[in-house]
Amino acid sequence: MNHSIVYIAALFFTTTISYTQRDYSTVEIKTTAVTDHIYMMEGSGGNIGVLTGEDGTLMIDDQFAPLSEKIKAAMAELTEHPVKYLLNTHWHGDHTGGNENFGKDGAIIVAQANVRQRLSTENIMKAFDRTTPAAPEAAWPQITFEEDMKIHFNGEDVMLIHVHNAHTDGDAFVYFMNSNVLHMGDTFFNGRFPFIDLGSGGSVDGAIKAVETALMLSDTATKIIPGHGQLARKSDLLQYYTMLVNMKSRVMEASAAGKTIEEIKTAGLDKGYESWGGGFVSAERFIDTIWSDFNRGEE
Repeated sequence: MNHSIVYIAALFFTTTISYTQRDYSTVEIKTTAVTDHIYMMEGSGGNIGVLTGEDGTLMIDDQFAPLSEKIKAAMAELTEHPVKYLLNTHWHGDHTGGNENFGKDGAIIVAQANVRQRLSTENIMKAFDRTTPAAPEAAWPQITFEEDMKIHFNGEDVMLIHVHNAHTDGDAFVYFMNSNVLHMGDTFFNGRFPFIDLGSGGSVDGAIKAVETALMLSDTATKIIPGHGQLARKSDLLQYYTMLVNMKSRVMEASAAGKTIEEIKTAGLDKGYESWGGGFVSAERFIDTIWSDFNRGEE
């Protein structure tokens, strides 16, 4: 068993699920205008997307439950209309923790089918013997899709696109076709090493393929909202893609040369990407993820 992977998983799920133990009183919600009617909100957890207009408000992800009132206050600065649709990019608690609160307010929750499956059932985290209880029913998506769907809202054609086994098994892009804005959820950590949740169906190859899909969807004018990090452009996404491919190649080559995981972690494989370990996933931990993904049968 790779103990560093256990640590990453424990750290991630401690921060996303055991949110009631954290102090959110000092968290501020920062709003960035992406277009004249699409916004990105940052607080604690995954980046939120907001589409405003006369039809109502469409929201992408909702961070942690204790932040819901702050998020509602920030949205009230943009529009008087309540949230009509709430789209989840995947199931993790820093993106769905507010589902119950917004669902009780009347928001219709939409997500890929695997998100409802994971939110509505107990999940066993085998790596460190932790169980995640099912979320309350008010937090479950009411509308699900398998591969893709469209919502026509506020003059936008909003496309939801399932990308397979990337960050998790239920990831979805949200693409505002008319405005050329793409929300990628946690398939994109801008300028930092990603967390790839192997225990929830994620994979390194799937993460790479997801970014390839996003690169095909986007052009130089596309504005991209990452799951974590600053608002991005295609050039930022291309740098992220190059990092993923290079880091995978380096780890695989070192492994093929007979090096142990401990040797690989100290071999300086993050050369050129030293600053990418500034998030909660260090270079060593990301190397662990890559190695563990391709050595699952040996754990």
